[in-house]
Amino acid sequence: MKKIIVAFLISHFSFLTFLSAGITDFKTIDKATKAYDAKEYGKSAALLEGIKRSNNTSELHYNLGNTYYKKGYYEKAIEEYKTAEGVDEALRQYNLGNSYFQNGDLDKSIESFKKSLKLKDDPDTRNNLEVAKKEKKKKKKKQQQKDDKKKKDDKKKDQNKKDQDKKKKDDKKGDKKKDNKQKQEKNKKDKKKDGKDKKDKKKEGEKKKSDAQKQQKPKDKKGDKQGSQSKAQKKKSKEEKLKEQELKRLMKKMQKGKTPTMMYQMGNNKKAKREGDIKPW
Repeated sequence: MKKIIVAFLISHFSFLTFLSAGITDFKTIDKATKAYDAKEYGKSAALLEGIKRSNNTSELHYNLGNTYYKKGYYEKAIEEYKTAEGVDEALRQYNLGNSYFQNGDLDKSIESFKKSLKLKDDPDTRNNLEVAKKEKKKKKKKQQQKDDKKKKDDKKKDQNKKDQDKKKKDDKKGDKKKDNKQKQEKNKKDKKKDGKDKKDKKKEGEKKKSDAQKQQKPKDKKGDKQGSQSKAQKKKSKEEKLKEQELKRLMKKMQKGKTPTMMYQMGNNKKAKREGDIKPW
C-alpha cells in the first residue's frame, strides 16, 4: 500500500559564522560544526553549551537551536531561537515555525511562517505554511470527530443510565405490587382462617351446650318423678276401668242367678284378685 504524502516541511539549518570569538572558542566551534555535519547532534550541542558563558551571542543561540532541533528537542530549540534575536529574522522565524509545528503548536507555527513571509517571500516558507494550515484543519476535524464521539458516548451513557433508573423504578414498582398482592392474599387467608376459627368455636360452643343439656336431663329428678307419676296414673286408670267392667259383669250375673248381692270392696289390685278367687257364689 503506497503512502501518499500531501506536503512536507522543508528546513534550512546551518551554522552561522561567528563574528567574534576567542581562539579557544573558535576551536570548540569548529569541533561543534564538524560534529553537526557528522549528525552527532548531542556532541555538537554539548560543545556549544560549554562555551555559552564566554560567548553568549545570537549566533551561538541560533546554532544551538539548530542542534537541538536536529536532536528532536523541540522545546529547547524554541527557547534558543527566541533568544537568537539579531540574526536573519526571516530565517529565525522560519525555523521557529518549524519548531512550533514539530512541537504540536500549529497556531504559533502558522504565525511564525506568516512573519517570515512578510520579511521574505520564500517558496519553502509558503509550502510549510500550507502544510501547517492543512494539519490544523485535519487536527480540528479529528478533534471534532473526537468531540462528536464523546457526545455520542455521553448520550449513550445517559440513555443507559436512564434505562437503568427506569428498570430500577419498574422493578421497585413491581416489587411493591407483588408485596401488596402478597399482603392481600395474606389478609384473605387470615380472614378465611378467622372465619373458620369462629365457626369452629361456634360449633364447639354449641356442642358443649348440647352436651351440658344432655348431662342435665338425667339429673332432673323432679322431672323423672313427674314422668313416673304420669305412667302410674295411666296404669291405675286402666285398672280402674277393668274393675268397673268386672263389677258390671258381676252385677248382671247376680241379677240373672238371683244370688245374694255382695259388697265389692274396692281396693288395690292384689286384694281384688284374692276376693275374686273366693267365689262366694
